[in-house]
Amino acid sequence: MFDLDGTLVQTRGASWDVFRQISDEFGLGLTGPQEYFDLFRGNIFASLDALCDGHADSEQVKQAFLERLRAEYNPAMVPGMVDVIRRLAGHCTLAVVSSNAMEVLRRVLVDNGVAYCFAHVFGGDAVPDKTAAFRSFLADAASQYGRRCEVSYDETPGATRPDLSTTVLVTDTAGDVGDALAAGIRAVGVAWGMHTADELTAAGAEFVAIWPQELPGYLLSGTVPEPTGACALPPPSGTIASPPAAARAAGPPPARARAAVSATAKAPGSCGAEPGACGCGCSADDASPPVTPVAARQAAAAAARRGRRQQAAQALGRRPVADRSPPSAVPVPSSGRSAAASELRDAVARILTPVPGQ
Repeated sequence: MFDLDGTLVQTRGASWDVFRQISDEFGLGLTGPQEYFDLFRGNIFASLDALCDGHADSEQVKQAFLERLRAEYNPAMVPGMVDVIRRLAGHCTLAVVSSNAMEVLRRVLVDNGVAYCFAHVFGGDAVPDKTAAFRSFLADAASQYGRRCEVSYDETPGATRPDLSTTVLVTDTAGDVGDALAAGIRAVGVAWGMHTADELTAAGAEFVAIWPQELPGYLLSGTVPEPTGACALPPPSGTIASPPAAARAAGPPPARARAAVSATAKAPGSCGAEPGACGCGCSADDASPPVTPVAARQAAAAAARRGRRQQAAQALGRRPVADRSPPSAVPVPSSGRSAAASELRDAVARILTPVPGQ
């Protein structure tokens, strides 16, 4: 379970910029970001009640703060956290528990392409008390069903309630650590948010990550393979996807991917479905596991893209895609072509341009 602000996204500047306006508007007297960060040593909404006492109506302050967050707050992801999320989503059920508004959570997770890595999201406008959110999650046996970076839920595990010993909150604030421990779950801190590593450790965090890349290894107790299937990271913008991706989709997954086992998975071959049907591979005894649904969809999509490129090239009088000749060697359409056709030609030319080293 992840906190959002300061854990998944960079919030020290962005969040204070929003709350400074609230402080000035209601005369709360905060003069700097550290005073604001101190509010998160406990539950933020309880801290606002205490801060507003004798100054302003706390409910009005809370609503104004949430409304301004909905309208203005759109922080950047912490560098490296998208990769961490995708690596963990293939092995764990992921959730977000935040004091922020649900509209903000949706905007951040959707815009960064990780919305379907999370199975559950608890926003502060729906469940202000994080301890209550933890207990709600733990009470529902269906909470264990995760998402593997796809719209559908992975329902292959049996219906058992989440285990306290394997439910972990990852957060940047001492208050969240205390709430997690009060609910009986574990707490791991991150050192790049509102509170320091020493403060998080003093609050009871069992481990504090200095870099995002430490989290998968610690939480899963071992080496975590590169994410595959729907959780695989997209190629850098402006590059052509390397051919080996389609080749891997058509054949058995690499040995290290077959060997990867979920932290809560059953024994090989006992996932409750036909081999390969749930995307988790087969038993260790199978030398050539069947293609998973995710891999099959990837292969079909790659074939469709190749077909469209071939048709576009032929329609413009270009050489087939397989030729891969430089654009300068291809005849230029006549001057009678429309501007739209010229733009299309240029776009196809960029697609067909060979990429050095690929």
